Amino acid sequence: MLAAFSITPIGTGESVGDQVATAVRVIRDSGLAYRTAASFTEIEGEWDQVMGVIKAATDAVLAESDRCSIVIKADIRPGRTNMLHTKVEAVERRLAE
Repeated sequence: MLAAFSITPIGTGESVGDQVATAVRVIRDSGLAYRTAASFTEIEGEWDQVMGVIKAATDAVLAESDRCSIVIKADIRPGRTNMLHTKVEAVERRLAE
């Protein structure tokens, strides 16, 4: 499973960098392959692993904020691995043509 998700703290003021760092720390410590960009983090693993990390990251944000919003997009392809990199590499190959 490859999931792109965003956890947004609500009611913490204009800057949410501290809460985002807290969430990314949980994701990093999970040991799963991930990539963080400006608005979303992508993470790859088995369904229960990925959803468990998203829940743990959400719980960590909620420990610092009274409310949060979560957006999740998932690509579920049983038997596929390393999609975090191979999907981007496939596009890059096409761009190089």
